[in-house]
Amino acid sequence: MRRHRVAVIDDDESVRTALVRLFRSVDFETFAFGSARAFLSEFRDLTLDCVVLDLQMPEMTGLDVQRYLKLVYPSLALPVVMITAHDEPGSCENCLAAGVSAYMRKPVESTALVDEVRRLIETTL
Repeated sequence: MRRHRVAVIDDDESVRTALVRLFRSVDFETFAFGSARAFLSEFRDLTLDCVVLDLQMPEMTGLDVQRYLKLVYPSLALPVVMITAHDEPGSCENCLAAGVSAYMRKPVESTALVDEVRRLIETTL
């Protein structure tokens, strides 16, 4: 059985590093990207089980990424967990309406994030 594969996209290097360590500590194969564009440039070459995506990023937000994926790959059944430090009114609703699977506020509690990602992966397999 292959390991679960998760992509972490966050422009904050310390957050990205912490999330990569977290997922690797539970034996997930983890891919890290510092920007939405970096992720999208490699997306087609990756086989992923879940994406953990920062909402607030320069150039292209996490919501922009989610909308792009749904537009370009309409039948894609890839769970996306949106994380954010800036919980603006309506942002959770906007993300869920765009097809995001889960929405979590930073600082994200490690066990809760891993449990949510595992749950989402198991329901889409």
